[in-house]
Amino acid sequence: MRAGQPAAPDIDAYIARFAPEVQEILRRVRAVIREAAPDATEAIKYEIPTFVLHGNLVHFAAFTNHLGFYPTPAGIEAFQEELAPYAAGKGTIRFPLDQPIPYDLIRRVVEQRVKESLASAEAKKRKK
Repeated sequence: MRAGQPAAPDIDAYIARFAPEVQEILRRVRAVIREAAPDATEAIKYEIPTFVLHGNLVHFAAFTNHLGFYPTPAGIEAFQEELAPYAAGKGTIRFPLDQPIPYDLIRRVVEQRVKESLASAEAKKRKK
């Protein structure tokens, strides 16, 4: 997002703000997440695309040189070795835009996050 721009109202508007080659990456990441988490809903949170399933599932965002992917620390732990070249923080992954985006890895991380989210929601139900 460019400084001074208001937050995008939805993911389509967010994607439209970028150069065509970045838009294609963002569309594909969105499609991968939708396939891996068909029951999740889309939102804009923290001014970036977010998928929600019993709470925030994953976020993603485009930057000048990388795609930011935010699956929470738990989403990173399960794939620590594969994500090591991309990890940039506790819950942050940076995929350089000048390298192939590992869409299959993104899918597997999202699938893991779905399992975690559903298990957490079920555990909360049992406590009531």
